[in-house]
Amino acid sequence: MIKDAIARAAGLSCFDKPTEIEPLSGGITNVNLRVTDGDRHFVVRLGADIPEHGVMRWNEVALSQGAQAAGVSPGVHHYEPGVLVLDFIEAQTFTEEMARDPKNVPRIVDLLKHTHRALGAHLTTPILTFWPFQVNRTYATRLRADGSPHAAALPDLMDELDKLEKATGPVTLVIGHNDLLAANILDDGQKLWLIDWEYGGFNTPLFDLAGLAGNNGFSETQERQMLEQYFEASSSTHWRAYQAMKCASLLRETLWSMTSEIHSDLDFDFAAYTAENMSRLSVALQDFQNV
Repeated sequence: MIKDAIARAAGLSCFDKPTEIEPLSGGITNVNLRVTDGDRHFVVRLGADIPEHGVMRWNEVALSQGAQAAGVSPGVHHYEPGVLVLDFIEAQTFTEEMARDPKNVPRIVDLLKHTHRALGAHLTTPILTFWPFQVNRTYATRLRADGSPHAAALPDLMDELDKLEKATGPVTLVIGHNDLLAANILDDGQKLWLIDWEYGGFNTPLFDLAGLAGNNGFSETQERQMLEQYFEASSSTHWRAYQAMKCASLLRETLWSMTSEIHSDLDFDFAAYTAENMSRLSVALQDFQNV
């Protein structure tokens, strides 16, 4: 797979004399390469649509271009079916420990506030909506049809999902990133960047906030401070809806991994990732029930 990816990157029309083509670590839905062309460096993301995950590359391109214009993502250098070429940023990729570092949390929240408010003005085409409750129901339906080894757990998870959606209540829509894993945040020493807009689309801001906290192990104190900074109001105003959305976010990551166990050809331990997210989800559901 890597050999074929390198050959495809080398032949892209956007490059003059590409050299030093090498794989980048971290991608679990794409093959990512770092390419040097003259004195410039690029990231080449190779990946087709992924219907089982709702990933449509035209949507990713539109959001990547809008995020570039909003100043929160690298520049889009080239795109064609199955290929997205971005400017390479000399930056450190966040780890979960970095994402929950008290020095970094306010910076990430500021980045999200700016993204949610600014990106829409720079879009030139319609984009998708990412409603996590329907996303999760779609995953469950497909997992049953595909004979997932986790099928027996799905009825109880869907019962919980109904309760979570009811607890979320009315929402305000923003353009969300919807995949706030630590690895999708970069720090160039001056500012933070968001990368990988595969799942971007209209959503409640609570989903990005919940994903940030749930995926990176925030403490309750950090969660409350995050909500107060984002909404400029007491955390109690959004606490129950936020807790529901955190569970929905962790459930989505769990179902995503269950689906990837069946469909992905990438070299990644999806079974272990499913177990990790199931554990986090169990804790979050218990916390939600105690709200």
